[in-house]
Amino acid sequence: MIKILAIGDVVGKPGREACRKIIPKLREKFDLDFVVANGENLAGGSGVTKDTVQELLNAGVDVVTTGDHIFKKKETKEVLEAHMDVLLRPLNYPQGVPGQGFTVITTNKGINIAVVNLMGRVFMQAVDCPFKAIDAVLNGIKKRANVVLVDIHAEATSEKVAMSWYLDGRVSAVFGTHTHIQTADETVLPKGTAFISDLGMTGPYKSVLGRKIDQVIEKFLTQMPVRMEVAEEDVRLSGVLIEIDSESGKANTIERVQEKM
Repeated sequence: MIKILAIGDVVGKPGREACRKIIPKLREKFDLDFVVANGENLAGGSGVTKDTVQELLNAGVDVVTTGDHIFKKKETKEVLEAHMDVLLRPLNYPQGVPGQGFTVITTNKGINIAVVNLMGRVFMQAVDCPFKAIDAVLNGIKKRANVVLVDIHAEATSEKVAMSWYLDGRVSAVFGTHTHIQTADETVLPKGTAFISDLGMTGPYKSVLGRKIDQVIEKFLTQMPVRMEVAEEDVRLSGVLIEIDSESGKANTIERVQEKM
């Protein structure tokens, strides 16, 4: 059995700091083999920079997934090139978009672990079909890795749940990101795929999804443009701990994790 920690959307400097302080402790406590984190909110709450991605890697993250905010910074193409094997953008972006949607990493124990990054389409920007996108690459990925993890960055719970059933028995785990709210539906599906609708947020919980409360309320009250800054208080790390059989690729257990900084 191998132990994997999947971490939900890391928001700004507080989220990065939580990763720096907490991940090493969790790696030691659970004897973790692999850590994956969603980093699309790394830089000021939206997008990535080379330095912010490196902060996560230095904290003990093996692969960084993203979502609809990945291209918010001008330097994103260069960042993707600099971290080609460990920083993903959604697989189902149109052909020709910089970056890659999956990667295969070999752990210290010699186990190959694949991570696939998908993005939903319901209430989201227009992208290609995530179901067809993973179908196009999954057979090739499974020739390289028995353990396959899928981050589906999506708004609609129904789309995430549908993806988990669609991939049950074909991948090791499907975990949702994007909503910043950790769900309580973690389970191992009948054919051996671990699933949770959303990993939750790694960042400041005295906030509205990581942003300063008064600024978000002002936006709702006025519907005028408002600068929404990253909040700072009650910082936590959220995610799940998954145990997977490295030979069969099937999950044994999935457990929610939430740690205060």
